Amino acid sequence: MADVHNREQRRFNMQQIKGKNIKPGMLVRKFLFAHGYRYRLHDKKLPDKPDIILPKYKTLIFVHGCFWHGHPNCKYYVVPKTNTDWWLNKINRNIANDAKAVKALKKDGSKIITVWECDLKPARIQRRLEHLFSKISN
Repeated sequence: MADVHNREQRRFNMQQIKGKNIKPGMLVRKFLFAHGYRYRLHDKKLPDKPDIILPKYKTLIFVHGCFWHGHPNCKYYVVPKTNTDWWLNKINRNIANDAKAVKALKKDGSKIITVWECDLKPARIQRRLEHLFSKISN
């Protein structure tokens, strides 16, 4: 199927996708704040700038979009049919950067939690956030 947008419109649409204050991240932040956790956001000094930093618990939370970070076996991660090589290269670079950052952060003794976008869909959100709460408390 051909793209419904011309090249300029597609470029504009893609430029509007931001990496901060996205809906999945906001859901996690609201949950944490409601349960009394205080946090910092996007520390540029840390590798891969974790989305949420809980300094008191030495815990870092990454909120990953299933498409952008290549969530395996997820219905929201579908490789585009156009420009496939470029997209696979980009997504594989993201996966490699994530793994490299997690390795470096774990070496420093931080606890790493990854929350996937699909886990924050209405059918799963309560169970996933309760699981997140239990991981931080331990």
